[in-house]
Amino acid sequence: MLRSILIGFILLVALASCERLDHVGQPPALSPQSESVERQAMVFAGLPVKTPDISGYRQASLWSGDETSLFGDRRAYTKGDILTVMVEIDDEAEISNTSSRSRSSAESLGIPHLWGLPQRQNKGLPDGASLDTAVDLDSSSTSQGNGSVRRNEKLTLRIAATVVDVLPNNVLRIEGAQEVRVNFELRELFVSGFVRRADITRQNEITYDKMASARISYGGRGQISDVQQPRIGQQVLDVLLPF
Repeated sequence: MLRSILIGFILLVALASCERLDHVGQPPALSPQSESVERQAMVFAGLPVKTPDISGYRQASLWSGDETSLFGDRRAYTKGDILTVMVEIDDEAEISNTSSRSRSSAESLGIPHLWGLPQRQNKGLPDGASLDTAVDLDSSSTSQGNGSVRRNEKLTLRIAATVVDVLPNNVLRIEGAQEVRVNFELRELFVSGFVRRADITRQNEITYDKMASARISYGGRGQISDVQQPRIGQQVLDVLLPF
């Protein structure tokens, strides 16, 4: 039984380590673009929103309203369109609290006249012993705690995102990913969320604070990131050990 558990644990650790084996002695591999959600949205854009007008005067007019015209609206509005997301996070929070508590209590229970039983038992007890006060309890407790939280985060970046879906209420679901590899370290940037087309500027840009259910991830993988992370065995022990 113990041997089976040990073998299973070794296989689990080996499986979890496979992610890091792809860049042993070589830079981490970039994610293939052919499997990205953005490419799928561009290839399968869905049915057109309206039937194009092929009449001659519509094609020749400068006021057609088409995004290819001189005064056309070039903002993203349908599946497969691209827009720019601007992320400028400069948050700072500080929380501090102190709590203290103390309690003391005393209980005393005596049975000096219980049908004369204590008096009879006192005769058989050693000198100085008595059952007149049969129960005497005394307790005290003190608790004191201090806590503080201080966070300072700053992140400024721009990323191109793709409209991957248009919801029934015309809200756009966007998603964008970016990877930059420098030597043996890969920087990964990911952003997704829901935006209203009215919040997109005429420059086809939108800020992160106008994105609902925003998900922003900025990280990396490579040799430096591997060194900064605890080993897999250490992470498992931190979860399993109760102390």
